[in-house]
Amino acid sequence: MATVTPIGLDIGSTSIRAVETSRGKDGPFVTRAGMASLPPGVVQGGTVHDPGPLTAELKRLWSATKFHTRKVVLGVTNPQTVVREMSLNNLPARELRASLPFQVRDALPLPPDRSLLDFFPLEEQSDETVRGLLIAAPKEAVVGMVRAVEDAGLHVARVDLASFALLRAISCLDAQVEAIVDIGASATSLVVHNDGVPLIVRTLPRGGTEVTQAVATRLGLDLAQAEELKRRVGVREDLEGPDAENADVVREAVRPLISEIRSSFTYLGSGKRPARVALSGGGTLMPGFDESLHTQLGVDVVRTQPTVRVRRSRRDKHDDLDRFYAASAVSIGLALGAAA
Repeated sequence: MATVTPIGLDIGSTSIRAVETSRGKDGPFVTRAGMASLPPGVVQGGTVHDPGPLTAELKRLWSATKFHTRKVVLGVTNPQTVVREMSLNNLPARELRASLPFQVRDALPLPPDRSLLDFFPLEEQSDETVRGLLIAAPKEAVVGMVRAVEDAGLHVARVDLASFALLRAISCLDAQVEAIVDIGASATSLVVHNDGVPLIVRTLPRGGTEVTQAVATRLGLDLAQAEELKRRVGVREDLEGPDAENADVVREAVRPLISEIRSSFTYLGSGKRPARVALSGGGTLMPGFDESLHTQLGVDVVRTQPTVRVRRSRRDKHDDLDRFYAASAVSIGLALGAAA
């Protein structure tokens, strides 16, 4: 009999995405999926500014989708979140976690009492030290998100980084260094890894909405018109006439995001330049975006399949997941982490 695991819940600035998986004899499979739109300004930069509408939409989503559980794993995407490789005193897990505020105080952008801290060990360097990833998230933003979710009658079983969820869902595990780039509406999650081991993790405060706003301003369009144009012409190089001119505008609007993606790779040590960039998220659907990124970065660029590690149940209403398929990798990865 299949076991239902906590729902993977990904809350962005424009929508909520939730995926339920069960584990059967052949591995995990998607049983239910749902998406709900959020009004502008409710969530910005991973922080809840107006909890009422978020809580209301979560209640409606659970009622409409008929999920089998109210337990969720909540994804965190916040530009203030820090993921940094460090070497710490090698202590038992409970003592190590208790000592984090004192060991990492000088490495934090926020005071320890305003941060939620965790440490992901990578390897023991000696009996005295252990190398791993320090994870520090702004406490107020995370607690505010958890409170809004639990006010909807849900239970947050765990909070996880969206970047780690991406690794679980869509990473290619081989000898090559890979960069996963997930572009959302207002933030871009970037994680570079080698065979599943994170090398750098960043949240860039740029996304598809910024591109749409720049196009609207440049061409004197409203946001709906600019979004339609961005999705239709994208950054393609093979257009003529007015569409070619519009593609130039979109290309210019995308340039800051691509520049920031490129600059992120400078955090890598020598010999660890990505050999491949894997694209995820709704912001990557602009026509010609993968080709443009390949040209500017000089590395292979591939589009990922969010369901590469899960099956689609015959009972699943496929149109539910298909509504947000390109942006489903985080919620799927969160659900997979809950099942581990």
